[in-house]
Amino acid sequence: MTTSGIRGGASGVVFLGRNASGTGYRNLVKGPVSKNPRNLKIHQAKMDCLGLHRPMYILLVNLALNGVIGSSSVCPTIMKHLIMEKQETSLEGCLTQVYFSHVYASCVYCILALMAYDRYVSICKPLQYHSIMTPTKVKLLLAVVYFIPGSALAVQVYMTSRIQLCKHTIDKLLCDNQTVINLSCQKNALLSVYGLCLIICLTILPFLLVVLSYVNIFMVSLKTSKESQKKALRTCTPHLVTFINFSVASFLVVIYNRISLDLPKQWKCGAKLGRYNS
Repeated sequence: MTTSGIRGGASGVVFLGRNASGTGYRNLVKGPVSKNPRNLKIHQAKMDCLGLHRPMYILLVNLALNGVIGSSSVCPTIMKHLIMEKQETSLEGCLTQVYFSHVYASCVYCILALMAYDRYVSICKPLQYHSIMTPTKVKLLLAVVYFIPGSALAVQVYMTSRIQLCKHTIDKLLCDNQTVINLSCQKNALLSVYGLCLIICLTILPFLLVVLSYVNIFMVSLKTSKESQKKALRTCTPHLVTFINFSVASFLVVIYNRISLDLPKQWKCGAKLGRYNS
């Protein structure tokens, strides 16, 4: 970025700049500012820094809100089972927990994918960052992140609620969709195919987006200086650690659901469902 001009006055300073593509932009700093060139550079750097990180702050806030959704769907049930001697829950309560816990997990995974893409744009395309990651575009992407998992999982939970149950004991502390399906009298092929499509859309595709983003970041970082590589590492490490931790935990949950039917009974703990009235 090269500065094309600075205009100042008693009431404020306007910084005019031009990016690599030749298109101009303008940042206005209101209020009296000293005409010292060093102070002008500090104000300009502050405004650029705030604009650079604003999309990431939006994503972090939504990640925290999703944490509230996840904890609200899990913690009350855990506290109820710890306090009460008889561990029982209704089918409706179990399916409600299934829906909100699955929405939480899917939205978190998609938001982590958006954060990886944000890091990719900021590191690999810094001059185009403001035009690509605008606040409006980030909010639109977040709306898609909430709408698609929310609606798709609502359909899945509805389909699960229509199956007939022959067993009413869940060998887990919490409910999830696969555990409820394992209680059915017969396997439902349509539900299995729909669940597989959800795994591909809500898990595998975000995972591939994160992998591709970090592959590109790694390739670009190899061509930069050691100092730039350290900055990229400091920027990406917290997100990468969070993503790996969440992915491993989700993978272990899926594996447990698949092998839970073959585990010895003394290894299991769970709750009893209320009878299902068809």
